[in-house]
Amino acid sequence: MVEKQSGAMRLAACDIAALALGLSAGMALADARARVPDLAVFDHDPAADIALLGWLADGCERYSPACMLDPPQGLLIDITGCTYPFGGDELRLAKDLKQRLRRHGLTAQIALGATPDSARAKAIYAKSAIHALPVEALDAGAKVHQALRRAGLKTLKDLACRPRKPFAARFGKATVVKLARLLEEEDARITPRRHVPVITVTQNFAEPISRTHDVLDTIAALTHQAAAQLNDRSQGGRRFEVSLFRSDGHVARLAVDTGAPTRDSALLMRLIRERIDTLSDPLDPGFGYDRMQLSVPTADILLPSQAGLETKVDRSAQTAALIDRLSVRLGHDRVRYFAERSSHIPERAAVECAAQSGQPQQEWPKPTETEPPMRPFRLFETPQQVEALASIPDGPPRQFRWRKNLHHIVAYEGPERIAAEWWRRKAGHEPGKGGPTRDYYRVEDSEGRRFWLFRHGLYSETDAPIWYLHGLFA
Repeated sequence: MVEKQSGAMRLAACDIAALALGLSAGMALADARARVPDLAVFDHDPAADIALLGWLADGCERYSPACMLDPPQGLLIDITGCTYPFGGDELRLAKDLKQRLRRHGLTAQIALGATPDSARAKAIYAKSAIHALPVEALDAGAKVHQALRRAGLKTLKDLACRPRKPFAARFGKATVVKLARLLEEEDARITPRRHVPVITVTQNFAEPISRTHDVLDTIAALTHQAAAQLNDRSQGGRRFEVSLFRSDGHVARLAVDTGAPTRDSALLMRLIRERIDTLSDPLDPGFGYDRMQLSVPTADILLPSQAGLETKVDRSAQTAALIDRLSVRLGHDRVRYFAERSSHIPERAAVECAAQSGQPQQEWPKPTETEPPMRPFRLFETPQQVEALASIPDGPPRQFRWRKNLHHIVAYEGPERIAAEWWRRKAGHEPGKGGPTRDYYRVEDSEGRRFWLFRHGLYSETDAPIWYLHGLFA
């Protein structure tokens, strides 16, 4: 693989055959072709390498949910407490992983360590003992490595028996920290690429399954197990993820969200079936799934409720169930509601939120027949400028022209005066620096249509106030 480095084409990566011919990464392409005239070269694609690492990390989640990418060629997996399927033997887990990679035509150097830095260094230098690692494993720069070798320190064994204070004074505290992590004296936790779930339940198969009926039955069994564990924790899940591990390494994922915490397995199965039915690309079992996993990344407290003697229909529960089904079928962000915000500016007084993010804290005031709504329910995203005529300055409008149509006003209410949010301005509450004032009017034209107009600016603030149409009443 070749890429352009400092204006010259150089080798970015070599396969085993190229390495055997004496080629190496970093060599100029011209020098490489001088040695091997018929050398086959291809453009290096770093994005494809990262995508391959991500695909491998998905498959490695069968061993542990805590997996981290270590570009350009590494993966770090925290297998603490995850070796029980292999009899608690870490070597058996590593052997199984290596065999799976070999089936895909991939070679890997796998190493075990008590810290991520130790495992990474062992894998890079193909060493099984920490003290056998060269000083280059410190990754402290060529100057530090050269100084250590000149002092006769060639391996970590030579550094481990030396006092740390002179070492820190000469090479810095960061180098001492790296040494402590390599020697497994200090642990630096990895950052998993996915959030470690609260609960995870799995099912392995001796023979891969591919029938839809078997897959759904297994998912139903996993939901019952997850519900039991959530019940023991007095919690309910807000998000449920199903991972289907195919025998060829592909991982298919299904996720459903709920608006309220739940541990109802029947409800979960309905949502999962809805999710499967709405997939644009149906699930392809290939040669079958050999492992299935259900995880609960997000959970909240859900205390048991006691039913009363009188049977009442829980409208809120029915509404929440309907929202969940619609959100699964149409999309998480497709079902929305309006939430009130603390602002007197009309376009900022409400905001759209996903319905599953939580119910509104308070209900909107309901208009009555005697008191119609003060503001229209539907506003224009951008107020539309109109030509309006008022009888007196700063007075109500008498007629206005909108979309080439002239509307004669026969009744009006207002003004509703709204000052600008001066605290958003850099000049603060200085005279004339807070922005023009708005005067809103509810008007009705001669044909009975009602509009919501406002004058942007008073004559004391500007010489030419502008009128806008902000909304329409039903």
